[in-house]
Amino acid sequence: MSTEQWVGLVTGILFGFLLQKGRVLRFEKQVGALLIEDMTIVKFMFSAILVGMVGIFLLSDLEMIKLSHKPMNAGGILVGGALFGAGWAIMGFCPGTSVGALGEGRWHALFAILGMIAGAAVFAELYPFFKSTVLAWKDFGKVGLSDVLGISHWVIVSVFWVLVMLLFAWFEKKKL
Repeated sequence: MSTEQWVGLVTGILFGFLLQKGRVLRFEKQVGALLIEDMTIVKFMFSAILVGMVGIFLLSDLEMIKLSHKPMNAGGILVGGALFGAGWAIMGFCPGTSVGALGEGRWHALFAILGMIAGAAVFAELYPFFKSTVLAWKDFGKVGLSDVLGISHWVIVSVFWVLVMLLFAWFEKKKL
């Protein structure tokens, strides 16, 4: 195995450990998030985003990595988001939590994983159709928020941190 594969394995195991310790693998937490009654998963997700934002932009600024935006395609985002949300609502798992739950021995998560694999296979088979229909909707190109707003990404990171901290405080006040 290459160094990159080892790093991927170790970070994947660490992520799974944190998912388990954060209790976000629990079905009741997944349903609680969907019903907007328990924000444990939302807090976990935003915490990961906050740390990831700083790490990725820092590595980019130090020229250790090069960022490459994917095209922002309206059709792909809308349809993909709807399918992701429907799958999450039906199964009670997103991709990361389904694998983590299976790792905990929750065999019913296997159905979610098999559904995702089947969905990916269907998408691959129907890609030519999607390319001429849904993926032909408005494509905004490879844009980032800092490019659109014309400001430093660190301003966006700082504002996002403040907004998320305020959201977390509100969640705590509402006991979510």
